[in-house]
Amino acid sequence: MSIQKYTTNFFKIIKQTTANWFKSEPFKLSAIVAYYAILSLPALIVIILNLVGNVWGKEIVQGELLDEITKAVGAKTAESIRVMMLERGNESVSIFTTVIGFSTLIYGATGVFYQLQEAFDKIWETKQTENTNGIIKIIISRIKSFGFILIIGFLLLISFILTSLISTFSNRIEKFVPDNLFEYVYLVDFLMSILFIYLLFAAMFKYLPTKKVRWKAVKFGAALTAILFVMGKYLLAWYFNKMQPGSTYGAAGSVILIMLWVSYSSLILFFGANFTKVYADFYLSNQNRS
Repeated sequence: MSIQKYTTNFFKIIKQTTANWFKSEPFKLSAIVAYYAILSLPALIVIILNLVGNVWGKEIVQGELLDEITKAVGAKTAESIRVMMLERGNESVSIFTTVIGFSTLIYGATGVFYQLQEAFDKIWETKQTENTNGIIKIIISRIKSFGFILIIGFLLLISFILTSLISTFSNRIEKFVPDNLFEYVYLVDFLMSILFIYLLFAAMFKYLPTKKVRWKAVKFGAALTAILFVMGKYLLAWYFNKMQPGSTYGAAGSVILIMLWVSYSSLILFFGANFTKVYADFYLSNQNRS
């Protein structure tokens, strides 16, 4: 296939993706996800800190997470989340908590992923007959959602380990490597962070929808979404730091900023999900014609 045909097909897919994106009511879906993200945040913090912190150390994990949050939404919001970590992150897990409290945490933490699954099913136009009915569907969806929390924990742990190794390695070779080559060490760290984002999106596009999605569509959709997400992350960081949209809301400013960040990020995520569906349909239609 010629480059011109690839370009033409790509723009056709992007045009159809944009049309489907607007049709799926992305602003409404992103607002729902942002709402559930706020409700899920305390439980997510407890679970992530216990999962990753028990291996890597809670103080180190808190520091790394807060550093990333500060870059994304600013120091004030990061400070609010730090207080939340101190209040919730050191809770002991007794037998009673394991039976009742921890199940409540899981239910709360999986809420945002459950809503994402509902949104993806809407994007993929999943018919009601394709869903498992009743309480079984809810249980399966919650188990799926908890699986994604484990994936996030695992990717965070690997990211922390590799970042630490790169930092140690760079400190040792700094004296022997020219400055222009030394910059590539940090480029590797940046590329690895994109890789982890890509893997997370790929897992979401593949396993969250009720429908089976082809890997060929998933890998292209996740790649586009990862690129847009990284670009959006820097644009949002600039917007939040320069415009400070949460300043007009007083004490609730931190909550508003988190909801705005999740909402804007969800718009990118839903665009990527629509791209994955359109690409899958396009790929299948070409296969049927050949």
